[in-house]
This record gives sequence, structure tokens and C-alpha cells, in this order.
Amino acid sequence: MFIHKKELQYPAKPDKSDPLMARKLQEILGGQYGEMTVATQYLFQGWNTRGNGKYKDLILDTGAEEIGHVEMIATMISHLLEDAPVDAQENAFESDPAIAAVMGGMDLQHAIVTGIGPSAKDSNGVPWSGSYITSSGNLLADMRSNINAESQGRLQVARLYHMTNDAGVRDMLGFLLARDTMHQNQWIKAARELEAAEGIIVPSGVSEWEIQDVNHILYNFSEGEDSKPFATGEAPDGGKFIYKDVPEVMGEKPVLKPAPPSLHNTIDMDAKK
Repeated sequence: MFIHKKELQYPAKPDKSDPLMARKLQEILGGQYGEMTVATQYLFQGWNTRGNGKYKDLILDTGAEEIGHVEMIATMISHLLEDAPVDAQENAFESDPAIAAVMGGMDLQHAIVTGIGPSAKDSNGVPWSGSYITSSGNLLADMRSNINAESQGRLQVARLYHMTNDAGVRDMLGFLLARDTMHQNQWIKAARELEAAEGIIVPSGVSEWEIQDVNHILYNFSEGEDSKPFATGEAPDGGKFIYKDVPEVMGEKPVLKPAPPSLHNTIDMDAKK
């Protein structure tokens, strides 16, 4: 059950209109690492958690919070689109301020499709996709995905912070930066606890299926040996690293049977007549 409160978790009001910034904020709303992604990802992870109540509660706490962040950013975008300034283009387009705003970098769809409102898309108008989310049922794998999502999201918010001098926009972005800091910390702590219980390799319990001779080798597949330090000493899972400067060939050259004539493939020019 979800209950909506009309008040925002944190203020989302710019000092002035800025349609170009509204377009930029679409990235942290409907982009791959935007708030729509993390909100949906955490909710599905929580619903997909069987038992493990404290993890389920943590995930759903955060997912519910992220829904509020979606509303905050959507509200900020709407405010930024109100009375869009056209200073950069007003001399050339005095008869049509909307066109001037579009020419100044405004998202066309903000003017044409959404009626100066936000949309479930990124900053280039690409629709948000459920394929962005990760919900595997393996808590350690999901926590690592969450760390990545919060890291990428926080990076994008920090870049946006540099792209504006609007105190109201920066204030909201500063709040989001702080919450992303907390979320990274909580996912890292949860991941470490799961690693201590299950080991660091996901999934645990299948090591006997591996080809043991190759599970700790770093092969030098690129020019130079700069990567060699990462294959020295003990591996994080307790194994011993091995570095091979020349990758070994363990298979054979593949030879495929001809395709059926009905497929009309190109004939084998190398076949012996």
C-alpha cells in the first residue's frame, strides 16, 4: 500500500525559469540512472526478496523515498518551464517566444507534447525503459547493482550542479547528492555483510562446477603489462592469482556443417571440389 502526501520531501523551486535546465534534468528523471530507474529497481527488488526481512525493509524504504524524488524533479522541471525566458533569441523571434525557447535549447516535447511539463524520458527524449532495472533475487548481486546505480546517479547530479548557478536548483541537487551518499553507504554496508556470510563471488555454492585451472588467471589480451598488479598475490576470495602474459589456446578451429540448401546461404568457397 502506498500513500501520497501532497508536500514534497524537500523544496523543488528554482529562482527563475530555464527551459534548457529543464531538459537537462530530464536525465536524472527518466534516464538510465535517473530516479525512475532506482525507484522501480528498489521496489521490484523488495517485492522479489523472499525472507531476509531486514534487507527487504531497507530496500523498500529506499524505493518509496525514490518515488518522492521522482516527484521533486518533476516539479522542478515544471517550474523551470514556467514563463520560459527567451533572452538569447528574442531579437530574432520576437513574434513567437515559444520557438525562441526551443531554439535556445528547450526540449521540443516540453513545448509540443507535455504542455510545459516533465515526461518519462531522458534529456534526449528517449523513453524510460523497464530494462534499465536490475532485480535478480540474489541480494548481493542486487546490492552491487544498487551501488553502481547510486554512483552513476550521483555523478550525473554533480555534473548538473556545475551546469547551473540557480540557487534553488542547486539546493535541490545538493539534497539529492546527500541522499545518494547515504544510499551508497547503506548498500555498501549491506553488501559487505552479505559477502561475509556468503563469500564475495556471486552466486555462492557453485565453485565445484568451475574449471578450477582458469578461475584465477588474468590473461594479457592487450598490449603491455600494466594490468599485471591486479593479478598478484591472494585474490579477494582467497584464491591465488596467476598472470599469463601470453594467452593460451585451449580450443580448436571451428568447422561448421553446411547450412541446409533451403536457407540459400553463400556456398563454401573453401570447400574442396
